[in-house]
Amino acid sequence: MTTQSEQIAGERRRLKSVRQLLTTAVARKSGGSRSFVPFYIALGDYMEASMDRLHAQDVKMGDMIRRKLATIDDNARQALDELHERLTGNQAHLTVFSAAKSALQSEGADALERFEQASAAYTAYIMANMGHHGATTELAAKLFSEADWAYMAGSTEAETALEQELYARVYALLPAALSDLQPAAV
Repeated sequence: MTTQSEQIAGERRRLKSVRQLLTTAVARKSGGSRSFVPFYIALGDYMEASMDRLHAQDVKMGDMIRRKLATIDDNARQALDELHERLTGNQAHLTVFSAAKSALQSEGADALERFEQASAAYTAYIMANMGHHGATTELAAKLFSEADWAYMAGSTEAETALEQELYARVYALLPAALSDLQPAAV
């Protein structure tokens, strides 16, 4: 039996694996190959679902920190403001990324370059701005019980199954030109 923290850790490793795959794929470019269209759509589906879940978790974390602090001092306010800025930026990039994925669905190979540009910008943003950030992570570590972490994660069996299904689909649709990019053990 897998614990919730192990499930979350596995999900984070798979997300990192897919983000790295997306970064590498768009850096290499599709060259207009139609074989990239279903693969990129699968990558888009995975990233949308995973980043939506992470966004909801981070929003919940910020709300929980605010509720648990007796007073919000300047350090806490700065940490929460930075969290808000990162989340706002992520949503802006995710919106552009999702529109580029939708263009792939409707236009096919004609939208490959647009998707690759949006993806490159989004993965660069993720690398520079997302993940664990000291101030909010430290606040949460001080304030949250194990039950709080479980509540924040909000992981259901259906969400876990969907994430694993989307992950498998990404690698099932890997174009031959990227066959060297097999999944890492996650």
